[in-house]
Amino acid sequence: MISLPAWMTDRSLSADLETLLAPEQDGSLERFAAEAQAITLRRFGRIISLYAPLYLSNFCSSGCVYCGFASDRKAPRRKLDYDEMEKELTAMKALGISDALLLTGERTSAAGFDYLRRAVGIAAKIMPRVAVEAFPMTVAEYRALADSGCTGITIYQESYNPEDYRKLHLWGPKQDFLERLETPERALQGGIRSVGVGALLGLSEPVGEALVLARHVRHLCRTYWKAGISVSFPRIRPQEGGYMPAYPVDDRFLARMIFAFRIAMPDVDLVLSTRESPGFRDGMAGLGITRMSIASRTTVGGYLDTETPGASQFEVSDDRSAEAFCNALRAKELEPVFKNWDPAYNGPLINEETICR
Repeated sequence: MISLPAWMTDRSLSADLETLLAPEQDGSLERFAAEAQAITLRRFGRIISLYAPLYLSNFCSSGCVYCGFASDRKAPRRKLDYDEMEKELTAMKALGISDALLLTGERTSAAGFDYLRRAVGIAAKIMPRVAVEAFPMTVAEYRALADSGCTGITIYQESYNPEDYRKLHLWGPKQDFLERLETPERALQGGIRSVGVGALLGLSEPVGEALVLARHVRHLCRTYWKAGISVSFPRIRPQEGGYMPAYPVDDRFLARMIFAFRIAMPDVDLVLSTRESPGFRDGMAGLGITRMSIASRTTVGGYLDTETPGASQFEVSDDRSAEAFCNALRAKELEPVFKNWDPAYNGPLINEETICR
């Protein structure tokens, strides 16, 4: 047995979500959608902020049963060298992308901390905003990443259920539930300005996951009130290994979960990735969702070489170009924005700059 932090079982931190997600509320979806839309418009306006992921490496040291990068997968392994990183980032910039999320597998000798820190430094010279989604690190390592130009991290707990978590992570450093759970706090203590959290929906019972995720967000917001906290809603997608979700989450429940988080947490950025279908993403934009990924490639080196198949972490569902996606947002009278800040400025977001003009 592991000793869980007090916030994980504090139902007062998720009582409003518990009401909104109760089965008897399923018929209130349209009312929730209207309320979420009104809150989103009031707090965020018509802006949808956009980012794109860059996979630096598919080397991994862990055995996650649901991931295409798990260390027992037979697909070829590769990582970008530093020249390739610069070329990939330049290709992304040519698409209008100014907000990059750098991704790796779990820590390995091939792609460890020094490799990631140098990658952040390269990216920060090209992109106004650089975040990472990688392995858990120490406070000192996060401080070094921040000094190199990293402003944010994303780290999903995957499953907040300790027993499910143990069954899903068969070997490697990712087996440590508490090490991962405490990672957002170490990042914020190390000077990272924003943290994105989430659960991989489909791994555990979804209402329970939503409630503990809400407690996590509120704990972080209360403890690190100067930081930016965002919430993602990823669902399992087909991947190398063929893992099928134990608790499939349909569109209706996911929509209700997003609306519930917006109603309960009016000021938190809610994120939806290209894991989701074009129709679902278009429908959710502005109805709670305020940040989305775009033109995603989930293979290493996917922005320059779009023809050669490679090992991907999961299948992308929304594969529209940046221009096509921006046009879809504008058709809904929403404004796609890749940059609305100055990287040298640590106060409120400024200098709005849109794309696809």
